[in-house]
Amino acid sequence: MEMQAQRSQRLLQLYRTMARIRAFEDAAEAASQGGVQVWGMQASATPAKVRGPLHLSTGQEAVAAGVCSHLRRDDLLTSTHRGHGHTLAKGADMTRMMCELFGRASGCNKGKGGSMHIADFGVGMLGANGVVAAGIPIATGAAQALKLQGRDAIVACFFGDGAINRGPFLEGLNWAQVYALPVLFVCEDNRIAATTPTRSLTAGDGAAARARALGIESREVDGNDVEAVDRAAGELVARVRGGQPALLHAITYRIKGHVSVDPGAYRDAAEVERARQDDPLARARARLGALGEAAAVERIDAEARVEIAHALAAAEAAPWPAPEAAFEDVITTGAGQWR
Repeated sequence: MEMQAQRSQRLLQLYRTMARIRAFEDAAEAASQGGVQVWGMQASATPAKVRGPLHLSTGQEAVAAGVCSHLRRDDLLTSTHRGHGHTLAKGADMTRMMCELFGRASGCNKGKGGSMHIADFGVGMLGANGVVAAGIPIATGAAQALKLQGRDAIVACFFGDGAINRGPFLEGLNWAQVYALPVLFVCEDNRIAATTPTRSLTAGDGAAARARALGIESREVDGNDVEAVDRAAGELVARVRGGQPALLHAITYRIKGHVSVDPGAYRDAAEVERARQDDPLARARARLGALGEAAAVERIDAEARVEIAHALAAAEAAPWPAPEAAFEDVITTGAGQWR
């Protein structure tokens, strides 16, 4: 009974993170299209509130939740252009994140980063990145810095399946292995690189096999099973804290199109429907129901709806950045002369 209770509490914790991510992504998607829809509640139609590219992680929530559950506040994290879930799971404030997507001065990056470059150094989130694989050398460099400083914190580096075919993947993993750096590489394999299926672009057995060729401990996991991700990440994080890099290859599925206004019509409808049936939140709800936690799940869902409604209202009411703020946070070369 004690083990079952512990499992229930752990799974509820993981489910809460996933529910908050799903609520955020659904609201951000609707706000980018005009109108605000939160889990079936539709507000009156309005112009788009989120401008610019918005890349959603809908369907991939178990990876962020399972990995970040093992990270401390002083641990660091790098993300992809699809980084809302990682940022929330690392501990960033939902309201400040939504303000950032709305381009408001109270956003976590003063409205300048938006969705694709969101960051929160206060919780160790070093930033999303619009360049595929660019977070890998940043994470490796951050891990090198931690080691030089003698700190026992680690870095978690999220990237997609498309990133493993770019040079920074090999360079970053090789550097981390050669210098025994405390970095956990997480391949969030959603099986499609933008609009092209991964299997048509990637030779061999994928991320884990390539990492093993460098001598890096690697693990493959069902990325839609949050408990499986939680277990595997826990084991690998322990290894990384001991001073060795590791890689987690989590196979998941991106339910939505490449960006929020992309219907994804280039994908097979039956494949997408099968993925919806394998939704990580639905799987967790079913397990929690079998554990007698159905009422707790309902409470968590309700709390997520309230939290995102508050975040949306705050973002709508938040001030725009002052015009002079455009000249802040800009690199200067002094008198304008190259040195």
